[in-house]
Amino acid sequence: MPIFELVLAAILLVLAAGVAGLSRARRWKGTVSETEEENLHDLVWRASEGEERYRTLVAATTDHVVQRDVDGRITYADEGYARLLGRGTDELLGEAIEPEILEGETVAVRDDGLRRIETRIRAADGRERWFDVVEVPVSAGEGPMQWMRAGRDITERVEAVKALDAALARAESASVAKSRFLATVSHEMRTPLNGILGMTDLLIGTGLDPEQQTYVEAVRASGKALLGLIDGILDFSRIEAGRIDLAAEPFDAAAVAEGVVELLAPRAQDKGLEIALDVAAEVPAALIGDADRFRQILLNLAGNAIKFTERGGIGVALSFGGEGLVLSVTDTGPGIPEERLPRLFEEFEQGEDNAANRHEGTGLGLAISRRLATRMGGRIDAQSRVGAGSTFRTVLPLPAAPAEAEVAQEAPRLAGRRCLIVADSPFQAPYLASALARHGGNAVIVRGLEEGLDALSAVAFDAVIADRALGDAAVRRIAEAARSCGVRRRLVLLSPFDRRDFGAPTSAGFDGYLIKPVRARSLVERLAATPTVAPPVRTAPQPAPASAGLRVLLAEDNPINTLLATRALERLGCHVVHAPDGVDAMACFRDSGPFDLALIDIRMPRLDGHEVARHIREAEAGGTSRLRLIALTANASRDEEAKAHAMGFDGFLAKPLDLKVLPELLALHRRRAA
Repeated sequence: MPIFELVLAAILLVLAAGVAGLSRARRWKGTVSETEEENLHDLVWRASEGEERYRTLVAATTDHVVQRDVDGRITYADEGYARLLGRGTDELLGEAIEPEILEGETVAVRDDGLRRIETRIRAADGRERWFDVVEVPVSAGEGPMQWMRAGRDITERVEAVKALDAALARAESASVAKSRFLATVSHEMRTPLNGILGMTDLLIGTGLDPEQQTYVEAVRASGKALLGLIDGILDFSRIEAGRIDLAAEPFDAAAVAEGVVELLAPRAQDKGLEIALDVAAEVPAALIGDADRFRQILLNLAGNAIKFTERGGIGVALSFGGEGLVLSVTDTGPGIPEERLPRLFEEFEQGEDNAANRHEGTGLGLAISRRLATRMGGRIDAQSRVGAGSTFRTVLPLPAAPAEAEVAQEAPRLAGRRCLIVADSPFQAPYLASALARHGGNAVIVRGLEEGLDALSAVAFDAVIADRALGDAAVRRIAEAARSCGVRRRLVLLSPFDRRDFGAPTSAGFDGYLIKPVRARSLVERLAATPTVAPPVRTAPQPAPASAGLRVLLAEDNPINTLLATRALERLGCHVVHAPDGVDAMACFRDSGPFDLALIDIRMPRLDGHEVARHIREAEAGGTSRLRLIALTANASRDEEAKAHAMGFDGFLAKPLDLKVLPELLALHRRRAA
C-alpha cells in the first residue's frame, strides 16, 4: 500500500482516539476531586493540543475528512467535506447526507478493515471530481464502531492519465495507419520494380553485344539498389512500430555467416577488397534464436564496411562466451571521427558528415541493426580511429541448443602439420592460421615472394598456400620452390573471378586451389587429403528441364509480371494457363485443370489470392487431389507469410520474383509428386 495511505490511516486512528479521549475526559469532570480535576485539566489540555496537531496534519495531507456512526450519520466533518456538500460544518452533524457518487470502486482492503477507494463525485457546485479515499473503522469509546473517511483530490492525475491513454491510442492508431500506408506504397513500388528487374534478367539471357550488356547490367543494379532502399525503410518502420516478431529456433550461426560472407564477396572483390570469416572453436553448432534477424544484422554491418572501405579488406569473426554470441566486423576503411560515434546508430546518419563524401543509401542500416540487436536482448558497439579502420561488435545473448552438449568433439585432423601462408592479407591469412591452429596445425605467415622463398629454404613445411593476388609470376615461383623443397601440399588462393583466368593449378605447379573467402571445412579437407592432380574443369552437360510438361496456373493481374513469369516458366518447359483475376483463376481451376502447380498473386481484383486459396482448398475437400499453391506478394513480411500458410498456401515468394528460384521450385514439386 502507498505510504500516503499508511500515514493517513495512522493519523486518522490517532485523531479518532484523541477525540474519544477528550470526550470521556469532559464527561468525567464533574465526578472527581480537586487534585484529580487539575490532572484532568492537564489531560484535557494535552488532548486538545494533540487533537489540534493531528487536525492540522490531516488538513495538510487531505482534502476532506468525515466520520459517521453505524447508521451513516455524520459525527464529524471538516470544512473540505462541507464545501463538497455546499453546507456548513455545524449543519452536517447528525445528517446522513453525502455527495452524489457517479462511479467508484474499492482498490484494496486490508485485514484490519482499512479500505482504499477511488471514486468520482459531483460536488455542490456541479463540478465532477475524483478522490482517492481511505476509510478506517474507529472505536467511539463505549459506543458502537464508527467509520472515519479521508479523501485526497486526484482529479488532475486521473485526467492526465486519461489524456495519456488517449494520446497513446492516437499514436498506436497513427502507427498502424503508417504501417498500412508503407505496406501499400511498397506493394505499388515493387510491382513496377518486379517488371524492371525481371525483364532485365530475361534480356540478359538474350544475345547482347558488350555495350548493351553493360547498359542492362546498370539498369538491374539500379533496380536492386532501389529495392534495397524500400526494404530498409519498411524494416525500420516495422521495428519502430513493434511489429517485428522474433523466432526462437535452432540455427547454425557459422553456416549463416558463411552464406552472408560468400554473398558479399563479389561486391568486395569488385572493389579489390578481401572479405574473410573466422569462426572460433567455442561457437556452438546450433544456437536458439532468429536466424533471419542475425543474417540481417550481419548483412548490414558487413555491407556497410564494404561500402566505406576503399583498400584492404573486411574481417568477420564469430566467438561465443558468457555474454552469448559475439559478432565482430572489422574493416580497414578511413575510420570514423570520435565525435560522430554517438550519432552513428541514429536514423539517416552516415559515418561521414561531408556531403561530398557521402555514400548512397538511407543511413538506416546501422539504426535497424541496433534496434534488432536490442530486441534480441543484445547490443552493438562501435570502435574506430581515423585512418585505422573501424570495428562493430555485436553481442547477442543466444543460448546453445540443448542437443549441442551431446555432439562429440572431432579429433584434430591436422595435428603436427606445418603450413606456410604467403599472402599480403589483413584478414584472410590470419584467419587461415587460426583455423589451422584449431585443427592441430600451425602456420607461418609471410607477406611477399622474397619472404616466402626465404622461409621455404629455412624451414620444412608440409603445405604451402599462396595468394594469387601477389601476381601470377610470384605464385608460380613459390610453387616451384615448394616442390623443390619437398612440400607435399601446394594450394593457390583464388577469387571466383580468378578461377577461369588462372587456368589449371597443376600447370602453375600447384596440386589444388581454395576459393576466397575460404571456408574452414574446405581448408581442412584440402590439407588433410592425399595430394592428387586436380582434374580439368569441364562443363557438365545440361539435362532436360525437370519441369518439362508441367501445367502451371498463373493468377496475376499485372501484365508485365504476367509476361515475366510466363516467359520464365515457358523456358523451363512448362505449359502456363493465365488468369487475370481471382474469379478467372477459380474458373480455370474448375474448367482447365488439372494443374501441377499454381502461382497466385495475393492482391487481385474481384477475388484476392487468399480467397482463391480458400475456395480451392474447400473444393479439394470433396476428394480432388491437392494442388500445390504458391503465394506471390510484394509485402514480404513474416505476418503476410504466416497468413498465406494459414489460408492454405504451400509456399511463399516475394516480388520482385527471383527467376532463379523457379527451377528449384518446380524440381521440388517433381520430387514430391514422385
